[in-house]
Amino acid sequence: MALLEEKARRARRRKLFTVYPDVGPLRRDLYPKHLQFFAAGLAHQERAAVAANRVGKSFGLGGYETALHLTGQYPDWWLGRRFEHPVDCWAAGDTSETTRDIPQLILMGQAGEYGTGLIPGESIVGNPTHRAGVAQAVDTVRVKHVSGGVSVLGFKSYDQGRKKFQGTAKHLIWLDEEPPEDVYSECMARLMTTSGMMLCTFTPLEGLSNVVLRYMPDMAPDPGQQS
Repeated sequence: MALLEEKARRARRRKLFTVYPDVGPLRRDLYPKHLQFFAAGLAHQERAAVAANRVGKSFGLGGYETALHLTGQYPDWWLGRRFEHPVDCWAAGDTSETTRDIPQLILMGQAGEYGTGLIPGESIVGNPTHRAGVAQAVDTVRVKHVSGGVSVLGFKSYDQGRKKFQGTAKHLIWLDEEPPEDVYSECMARLMTTSGMMLCTFTPLEGLSNVVLRYMPDMAPDPGQQS
């Protein structure tokens, strides 16, 4: 019984390696659009999954790819971009609470069980720091990269304002839910010197906003039309 419990514990802490399997009801070839999204990272700095709720955007796209880049543990079938060195990343959502409840939960697992999310437990270095004033909200976590170095992941939220996204260069930024335009622009500036990547996963609840039109310029209203 003890051996079985230990086996189950280790499996819970290696979730990353169970996603997109070769065979079975959740086999990889059933998700062609997800695979196209990953492959597009070779050619495009900015990518967005703009789709309905509950279709796997956050877990299967943003969270999964972020965990791969943090650890460098890419599967053999991976067709997207690879980082051969540790990366400095942000993951962000609408508010401190939604960042904690969605990106943080996906990547880290439940509070008190860090390592049961998509970042393998064996890859988490030390204890994460926590954000003041928000219960169980992680601020920064260090992640072992296969190159031998350590990646850094910071959690942020749009309600902190544009200025909180200033300053440091990043290799990867994952924005879960549509950001304000000024936050998006500030994040893009953080990627300039690293040739870094932007990942967005959101449902377009604001309609044809400037952020949405960045990815869908063909849907912009004709400026010559009368309103």
